[in-house]
This record gives sequence, C-alpha cells and structure tokens, in this order.
Amino acid sequence: MGLDAAKKDMLSKVKSDGIKFVHLQFTDILGILKSVAVPVERLEDILDKGIWFDGSSIEGFARISESDMFLQPDISTYRVIPWKSQEYKVARFICDVFTPDGNPYVGDPRGILKKAVAEAKKEGFSYFTGPEVEFFLLKKDGEKITTIPHDVGGYFDYSPLDLASEIRRDIIIALEALGMTVEMSHHEVGPGQHEIDVKYGDALSSADNVITLKYTIKAIAQKYGLHATCMPKPIFGVNGSGMHVHQSLFDPKGNNAFFDASNKYKLSKVAYSFIAGQLKHSRAMSSVLAPTVNSYKRLVPGYEAPVYVCWGQVNRSALIRIPRFSPGRELATRAELRCPDPSCNPYLAFAVMLKAGMDGIKNNMVPPESTEEDVYEFDSEALKKRNIATLPSSLREALDETAANPIVKSALGDHTYTKFMEAKSAEWDDYRIKVTGWEIDKYLESI
Repeated sequence: MGLDAAKKDMLSKVKSDGIKFVHLQFTDILGILKSVAVPVERLEDILDKGIWFDGSSIEGFARISESDMFLQPDISTYRVIPWKSQEYKVARFICDVFTPDGNPYVGDPRGILKKAVAEAKKEGFSYFTGPEVEFFLLKKDGEKITTIPHDVGGYFDYSPLDLASEIRRDIIIALEALGMTVEMSHHEVGPGQHEIDVKYGDALSSADNVITLKYTIKAIAQKYGLHATCMPKPIFGVNGSGMHVHQSLFDPKGNNAFFDASNKYKLSKVAYSFIAGQLKHSRAMSSVLAPTVNSYKRLVPGYEAPVYVCWGQVNRSALIRIPRFSPGRELATRAELRCPDPSCNPYLAFAVMLKAGMDGIKNNMVPPESTEEDVYEFDSEALKKRNIATLPSSLREALDETAANPIVKSALGDHTYTKFMEAKSAEWDDYRIKVTGWEIDKYLESI
C-alpha cells in the first residue's frame, strides 16, 4: 500500500516525541474504551495496513464465525499521554474499525457517527456539539471503592470547602496536554461532584474528546487515591451527573444555521425544526442517551434533571434550553439538550441526536410553544393541558420506545440496533430479577 506524506510526517513526529509504546483505542457499542498496546517499531506497518483483532470478544461486534477485523489509526487523533512514564513515553491513536475486505465495520460506533455526519453534510449542514461532563470523586477504603464523596463542597464552591480544586487543575493540565481546550471547570451541586466543559467542536472530535476526558478523569483521580465515576446517580438524595450537550448546525460558508436576528429567541426556521425533531424522538432516544438502569434514578423531578418534553430559554426544567443571545456572538446560538448522561456512548448519542434533529428539518416540523414556567410545579392537569409528555421512567420503558421508532433504528443501523437492544434488555432483566436491600428492608419483617 505504501505510506502517504501525512503518515510519513506522523512517523517523524512520533520519533521526535520519543514515543516507545502506542495505544490503539476504540469503543464497543456500550462506550467502553478498548485498547491495543504495541511497541512503536510496529507503527509504520500499522499505519500502512492496520492491525488485526478478534471482534467476537467485543460487546456488540461480531459472531465468532465472522470475527476478523482490523483497526486503522486516525492520525489526526495522535496524542502523547501526559501522565505516563517519561522514560517510556506512550502515545495514543483513536481508531476506526474495518472488515477484512476494507469496508468500514457497520458496528463501529465511531463509524456510525461518521455516517450520520456525512448524511447531514449532504443536506448542507455541519453538526457541532459541546458536551458538559459531570462526575463524582469518591473515596476509597484501601482498594475498595466507596460512595463517600471526596469533599463536602457545593455549587461553584472554592477551597477550603472544595478539596478537589487541585485535582481538577491537574485534570485540566492533562486535557490541555492532550490537545483539548477546557472552557470551564467547577464544583457541581452534589458533594464530591464536578463538571468539566471542553470547547465546542465538530461532533466527531467532540465525541473523541468525551471518551478521552472520561479516562483522563479516572487516571488523575487514581493518582490521588480516589475513584472518579460517571455513573449517573451513585448517591441517593443528591443530584445525579448529566452530560448536557450544546448543539448547532453550520452551513458551508461557516454561518450558524440556527441564527436569525429577527426572531424573538434569535432562532432560525432550521433551528426550530431541529428542536421539534429532537422533541418528537426524545422518548425513543432515551435508551441511547441515558442507557443504564441507573440513568432513570437521575431523571426524576426535584434534582434539576430534565423529565418533561418541552423547550424554553430561561427554563432549566425543560428538556431543551436555548441559552440567551449575546450581541456579537451569533456563532454561539445553540440548543442545549439536557437529558444525556455521561454513561452514554457519545458516538451513538450524537448520531441519534443528529438524526432526530435532521428528521425535523426534512419534514419541516414545528415545535410547540416554549414553556418558560417551572414545569416541576405543574400538576397532571397542567401537563395534559400543555400537551407536555415525560421521558421514560425506566430503561425498560425507554427500550420499548426505541423499538417503536424507525429514526433511532436508522441512526444506529440494523446490526448495532439489534446488538444494543439485546445488551440493554439483558441488563434490564438482570436488574429486574435481583432482590435488593430495599426489598428486604420493606417486606422481610412485615409480610
């Protein structure tokens, strides 16, 4: 095959950086990071021909009879991992997955997002996202992970209450060394809860950043003897962790297709249709955006998580919020989807979100009137009068909605849709048949 100029330049860069080992990364359908480590001497051959692996061992990939696949590094994702030994320096590439005949593998989550982005591009739009990742830092008892928060700080608290400011600083330094621009970090509402926001970017780079952010957080926390978790609701009675995603579409000239100066909310017809599409498909998207049993213990009233399918500007109880417009910042016009959580696979999540929004555009959908009141205060009659639906209350309900929705299935593709539904249905059944401590406390003595 032979190396092109870009790959030759990459080999020179790797050599000048003194790299000894390379991690080749990708995710399974659940968003779990997978990695193959190789000595740097193998990199030239891998850049040329890829590296083979057994796909039958990866969740949601292939059957044993069709297991051979290969990874092809995306050279634009080359980064030196900053917390590794400086004596034996390590770099990473994020990879795309291919079948033996050289075609993109239909079950590769990164490939699924690439396909959705390409389809939107044909319609004249580039999809940009800005995820806000929340997480908890928890104490460890020796090697045992606890649910005891590392600190007792609250929203935007600073030292001495926020004992993790130093840890967040080290996470930010590591992220910037990995090529990311961190726009903000702060203590969140819950004890031991934090948020880090990485700069808005194209959806593929943004999804790559979420994967990198999650393992960076865990790596730095481990150096401090702590455990970092993106579990949506690890502690009862406090706010759960979400991953709000700011979204916009840009046209080929670089203009924000969501912006219209003449509109009350500064939103264009394209933006309204995109919002309408996401509202319409929100219940069916939930299984992908909030994909765990635990996710639905976050999506309950009273903890600042969105439950109701509506949109508004000042309303933080709405599913989609429109941040206020600032003159001179037309490119920042966006819609914030608030139901995803950081347990999701960002590649699949962004693909489904984009497909739902584009369905709204293609069909000229119009959203309902905005809701600016606190929807948490509405009773059932008020919700019915405003025709405001709720998100699913369990993973099982979300999966049933997904099964009835052709748009989500189309975004995932037949293969991944089937494998995802099988994996998540098995997860629900595993949870459903367990006897929990709550049941023992509730029924053992009284019945």
